This record gives sequence, C-alpha cells and structure tokens, in this order.
Amino acid sequence: MNRQQLVSVAWALAALGSAGPAPALTKRYQAPPDTVMLTPSEMPGYAKAQANCTSCHSAEYMRYQPPNAGRPYWDAMVHRMKTVFNAPIDDADMPAIVDYLSATYGNKNGK
Repeated sequence: MNRQQLVSVAWALAALGSAGPAPALTKRYQAPPDTVMLTPSEMPGYAKAQANCTSCHSAEYMRYQPPNAGRPYWDAMVHRMKTVFNAPIDDADMPAIVDYLSATYGNKNGK
C-alpha cells in the first residue's frame, strides 16, 4: 500500500470511530410464571421469606437445598444471600426466616 492509500484508510477508520458506539439494543426478558410456592406456615418467617426470598428467586430454589440441612446451613444461606447477592433482608428478620426455612425445608430437628 502506498502512502496515499494508507492515509485514505486512516481517514476511513477515523470516520467510523467518530460516529460513536452503536446504540445499545434493549433486551426484554420475562421469566416464566412460578409454579412452586413457599410451603405455607403460621411461622413469622413464612411471610418474611415470601417478601424477601421470592422477590429475587423462585421458591423452587429451597427444594434444591439438602433436605437434611439444619439451622446452621440455612443461617449461612440467608447471610450469604444478604452479603454476597445483596438481598434487601432486614437483619431483624433474618432469624425468623432462618427458623422457617430450616423447619420447613431442612432438618426438622434444627441441628
């Protein structure tokens, strides 16, 4: 390529770059409807879990946890959701949620 061709290519590339980035396309996603609901309970943690847990993920997530998991496991999971995934769970609600999850989805002995 001669000098004139290089200059022409440089100008063409500069013109392409000055147009700015291509506009971003907006993608839309609609999750399928939940077919699994939290197991109803009179425990105070049930309503708190409905308000906090299922606002981010399906109640089906609880079914995939180890069925023999005790309270320490569920306590760690609720704290993980808050600290790692920034779940908007009030610290005061955490014990009731853990009690509900461990009694409903984990080891009924709570250990």
